[in-house]
Amino acid sequence: MSTAAHTIELMHSAQPVIMGILNVTPDSFSDGGRFVARDQAVEHALAMQAQGADMIDIGGESTRPDAEPVSLADELERVIPVIAAIREHSDVAMSIDTSKPEVMRAAVAAGVTLVNDVFALRAPGAIAACAELSVPVCLMHMQGEPRSMQHNPQYQNVVTEVSEFLRQRAELCIAQGIAKQHIMLDPGFGFGKTAAHNLQMLAHMGAFCDLDFPVLVGISRKRMFAEILGRPVEERLIGSVAAVVLAYQQGARFFRVHDVAETSDALKLCTAVDKAGKI
Repeated sequence: MSTAAHTIELMHSAQPVIMGILNVTPDSFSDGGRFVARDQAVEHALAMQAQGADMIDIGGESTRPDAEPVSLADELERVIPVIAAIREHSDVAMSIDTSKPEVMRAAVAAGVTLVNDVFALRAPGAIAACAELSVPVCLMHMQGEPRSMQHNPQYQNVVTEVSEFLRQRAELCIAQGIAKQHIMLDPGFGFGKTAAHNLQMLAHMGAFCDLDFPVLVGISRKRMFAEILGRPVEERLIGSVAAVVLAYQQGARFFRVHDVAETSDALKLCTAVDKAGKI
């Protein structure tokens, strides 16, 4: 089976799928600077695969609050050698965390099989690129942009508004040539949302799953855990895993995480309980 076919199979699996985060950036909120060197990045990717990651999500531009944009040349220089090196050592599925069509094309050529875009393919040429490449995509909701998204996010009803945005983006992508079975949705925890907004979305994950697309949850180590639990970024493991379990129980099946081994254990328990309940 090709890696592209494997990615589509993962997207529509009834079993949970873990996406390990690999930030090859100097300024990401949790692990910025740790995996900038290619060898360190490859080592970490392979370690996450061994711990249970089904996919490695590679990003070369930080999308943390107040992050500054990265040039096309710099982003390509950061991610393409890492993707190529991982592919030399492993057949693990990979996704590219980018909003630039040029990076999408280069990453797919290097071995990536899913485009994960926090801007939901809103950049000029992004939808056309993914339709031409015929790769699965993940469309995420973000209010504003990284530099300003957390300044004062406002919603009348965050669940309704995010759901409607995702539905409209999915419909537009389908109309412009992206296959429905290639689309996954991400409500965008922490992207232009307060802790209260994040809690409302987590409490109503079923609304996003009801859109009839696979749903990705990226809640790992988010700032909400500082506000709710009073924990610094290096002490947010338990909160992150608990949030994954809550999302799983409501139908989410894709999870983008830093802590792969612990998340894998929690999800194995969830699926074992599900199986026991059907006996």
